[in-house]
Amino acid sequence: MYQLDQVKQTYHCRGKMVTALNAVDLTIQDNEFLAIVGPSGSGKTTLLSVLGGMLRPEEGQVSLDGVSLYDLSVAERARLRGKKIGFVFQTFNLVPWLTALENVQVPMMLTGLSSKQQTARAADLLDRVGLSDRIDHQPGELSQGQQQRVALARTLANDPQVILADEPTGNLDHETRHQVMECLDEFHRDGRTIILVTHDADTAAFAKRTLRLVQGNAQVDEKRQAA
Repeated sequence: MYQLDQVKQTYHCRGKMVTALNAVDLTIQDNEFLAIVGPSGSGKTTLLSVLGGMLRPEEGQVSLDGVSLYDLSVAERARLRGKKIGFVFQTFNLVPWLTALENVQVPMMLTGLSSKQQTARAADLLDRVGLSDRIDHQPGELSQGQQQRVALARTLANDPQVILADEPTGNLDHETRHQVMECLDEFHRDGRTIILVTHDADTAAFAKRTLRLVQGNAQVDEKRQAA
């Protein structure tokens, strides 16, 4: 569970102070599917960076499972991210000279798994996202939707409790966006917490609760009951 108490973050841009997060209080329960929405510059990516342990806020407390993230050292936060948090980005961030299989293996290289175990797990994860016939293809040989599904498989490599997704469908067409969101919805049904930044209403509709940010101020919509 995440707990944010009075979290504040500001930036200075062209001589003006911009408030990205304005004393945000927020609780995110285990196995939630939360969409963070709002206009450009409203603080969505800033909030995701704070949740991911990558940006220490100016004020306030951020806890994950009762551990205060920013009371940890940089190395301790990195270890926590490696164990508990997976990331998905709009730009995929695949290594262009590695195959799909090798890209999925990358997060496992420091876990102590044997090469054989890494290969088997990566193959299983690619099969799960429908890419068992593309394991030997490099990113340049894959469509954008296929590249994002490789990135999703890579996110599961270390079995994270939380997945933070920053505009994961932003570069995709409507049909491919739906395929990617179905994957994230499946990961949520596995019991994972999904926190999704998006500007797209159809994408946000997959979430069970919505946090709307406007000029750093947060408003949480009531949780929708699953159909």
